[in-house]
Amino acid sequence: MRDETATTVADMWFDPACPWAWMTSRWLTEVQELRGIEIRWHVMSLSVLNEGRDLPADYREMLDASWGPVRVLVAAAQRHGDGVLGPLYTAIGTEYHVEGNKDRRAVVAKALADAGLGADLLDVWDSTDVDDALRASHQGAMDLVGDEVGTPVVAIGGVGYFGPVVTPAPRGEDALRLWDGLVLMTQVPGFYELKRTRTSGPVLRPGADEEVGA
Repeated sequence: MRDETATTVADMWFDPACPWAWMTSRWLTEVQELRGIEIRWHVMSLSVLNEGRDLPADYREMLDASWGPVRVLVAAAQRHGDGVLGPLYTAIGTEYHVEGNKDRRAVVAKALADAGLGADLLDVWDSTDVDDALRASHQGAMDLVGDEVGTPVVAIGGVGYFGPVVTPAPRGEDALRLWDGLVLMTQVPGFYELKRTRTSGPVLRPGADEEVGA
């Protein structure tokens, strides 16, 4: 019989702007509810990842607008501990990805208020004060998977991968099967990559139309 308690901790690095990371996070929280795993949340940044790259103007505009939210998340973790990251991410992602509110500053302000955290955390939005800590958190993901990937990064037992990239977020037994499969892959030395071309945009609200995001 498989020991379901052998691997109980998953580390996930996310940028709240990424709809693919959001769905991966909802899959992980489903596994947490069903299997009792621990999730440790970490911030990474698409803006940091793509610094110096030649990108389309609209994507560059999105990246420029993405500094503020990750800075606030890092500042909140510095002040209140990493335990605030999961609830804040859930609040931000629900408002931004599911409800469709694209006013990023308003979304983060609402999440802070809902969590009972100080609105003054927004002071870092346009500041570089926490950028060293942000870059260090981001580098934690890159150290695991290299810099030719994006968000999300998930690690189990210290073995990390870009992804899984999945849409919509699996639920129930599907979520557990994906988890068990990823656990098995982390136990195979030298396993690096498994990929196919995406044929669907991110399904953020199952049952609704597909939505393509950043």
